[in-house]
Parts: sequence; C-alpha cells; structure tokens
Amino acid sequence: MSIKGIICGLGNPGPRYAMTRHNAGFMTIDKIIEKAGNNPAVNIRLKKQTDTYILWEWEFPNDYETWFLVKPLTFMNRSGRAISKILSGKNIDYDKLLIIHDEVDIDLGKLRIKMAGGLAGHNGLRSISNDIGTRDFVRLRFGVGRPDDGSDLAQYVLTKFAPDELSLLEETLDKAARAVNVFRKDGLEKTRDFLSA
Repeated sequence: MSIKGIICGLGNPGPRYAMTRHNAGFMTIDKIIEKAGNNPAVNIRLKKQTDTYILWEWEFPNDYETWFLVKPLTFMNRSGRAISKILSGKNIDYDKLLIIHDEVDIDLGKLRIKMAGGLAGHNGLRSISNDIGTRDFVRLRFGVGRPDDGSDLAQYVLTKFAPDELSLLEETLDKAARAVNVFRKDGLEKTRDFLSA
C-alpha cells in the first residue's frame, strides 16, 4: 500500500521534556498508538528510528491505506529536518501533511485545525516551513494556554502540566487522537466540524 499521508507530532526528545506543554504533539502520537493497540482493524508498527526521527506505519487494511506517524528527534527548532527527509522522494500532497503542535493562544482543553496560515511564533512550524519551502500544510493546534503571571512564554512551554490539569489533558489527548482519525478518513472540513461540535 502506498503512503497516503503523514501525521507528525512536535516535541523535544528525552525524559527532561516529558509531560511538558511543548510536547503536546509527542503525547498525541503516543495516544494514537495506544488507541490503535486496542483496535483489531488497525495495524501499527515501528518502521524506522534514526537520530532524526522515529517513524511508525499506521495501516488500515480495510481501507487499503497506510499513513506515517512521526516524532522528530531533532529538538523543536529543527523539526523541519525530519519532515523534509521523510518527504524526500515521496509523492505526498501537503494537504495530507498534518503537524500537531502546542498553541499558547488556545486554552488547554481546546483544539483547532487549519490549513496553512501564519506560524504564530512557533519555532517548530517555522523550521518545517523553511525546510520544505511552504506553509501550506495542515496544523492541529493543541491548546496549552498562557501563564497567568505573564512569565516568559519560551520558559512556560517547557514546564510540565500541573497535577490539576492532568485530567483535562488526558481528555484532550483522547479527543486529539480521535480528531486525527477523522482527518485521516474524512479530511479537514469534517475534522473542523468534529472539533467544533
């Protein structure tokens, strides 16, 4: 089966960054893999791990299609290196390239999806745009909110989710994983409808 699209969750590798706001994309990929393990109609397997990325094949035999799930291992500011390497030599339309990233302008518990647009000061998105030469890819924006005390955003996104946020975080990760599956099956507009319901 040919590769239909790429789902990439952004984050930073290593235990130091686990459960931080900047790793919402990584956590969504983990949730997709967890849910796939409970679904007999889905096959998921580790395809390749390099110093640049981890890549899984997400197979849907009944639909005769396969998607890549990706975690870049280059740290956030160089995420584009991983995406450009995976895209090289493959005929994948950018409307089937979905980047999952943290978004400080959206409250925790909220998710938004859009095609193209600005980069909102997000270094991971900037790196991808620079390395693949376009902003015309799909973004699933995972709300992490802003600090109440007006502290530095660059430091804030590297903080871990607070204990009283974990229940809402888990609900949001579950919804994000379901949204990715809607996107895979039905595209951008149906995913937008799902998230606004």
